[in-house]
Amino acid sequence: MKFTDWATRVLLISVILTTLIAALLLGRIQSNKIASNSEIADITTDWSQYPQAKFQLENSPEDDEPKGDLSPPSVSTNQSSGRYKTTAAFAKYTPRYEIASVDPSNYGERYTQDVNGLPLNNQAIIVLHETAESAGSAVNFFQTHNEDDSVQASYHALIKLDGTIVYLVPPDKRAYGAANSVFESPNGIETVKTNPNLASSVNNFAYHVSLETPPDGRGNNFIQSHSGYTELQYNSLAWLIAQSQVPDYRITTHQAVDRSGQKIDPISFDGNKFLRLLHTYRQISPSYQAQNSTQN
Repeated sequence: MKFTDWATRVLLISVILTTLIAALLLGRIQSNKIASNSEIADITTDWSQYPQAKFQLENSPEDDEPKGDLSPPSVSTNQSSGRYKTTAAFAKYTPRYEIASVDPSNYGERYTQDVNGLPLNNQAIIVLHETAESAGSAVNFFQTHNEDDSVQASYHALIKLDGTIVYLVPPDKRAYGAANSVFESPNGIETVKTNPNLASSVNNFAYHVSLETPPDGRGNNFIQSHSGYTELQYNSLAWLIAQSQVPDYRITTHQAVDRSGQKIDPISFDGNKFLRLLHTYRQISPSYQAQNSTQN
């Protein structure tokens, strides 16, 4: 055998071995990466505690107390602190619930600074949505891994036609419920830019709750109205939000915050009915009333 032939074979074998080793190492690295992401998701998402979640203390602009976040302390009936306390009607109503984990690509952390490094201290808002299709379809989408930032989406919770509350993203995390969006508060326009490649949105300080769309409202992207939501949905929605300290004026809709001109949900929503039920399930606490009457 000529030296050149021998050298060529040795070089070829070396290249093949190097390629195989690289492939094995790459596969091992990717496997570790997936396992690491799974472990992180398990650590940061305590689903067993989420059904007891309520909104942290949310103060009005005139309050002097420190502003709270959206982390999930346990629910208690007739809270003695804060703006609101739940009522006897709240205690009597116990909706069914389910828990569905969301793929980590479809939600994130809440930021303390925007893309320019400016501190964020927005008060919480609640944004009401509807699913457009069935609740199951929405959950399936949220459980699908999405690499594209522009299609990632989720809610914190959704409410089925039978009133069942499906808990999705923990309230201390940032759900991707609204893209290009702003909230018009008494203090002016509120919005936060957390991704330099996307429009600013309300997601960083929003809690997103969706109602399952009735069958006659599905399958038509241009529908302007439908039969509306069930009594059980309205009751469960009011019951869920009654646990928050978010004031009425900071409860809004996807249509109201949207700036793309494409969102009109929740369609056929009866805001007056919702507020009547909300006020049945929570009331201004006497201590809050006394505190504010003294200040005034």
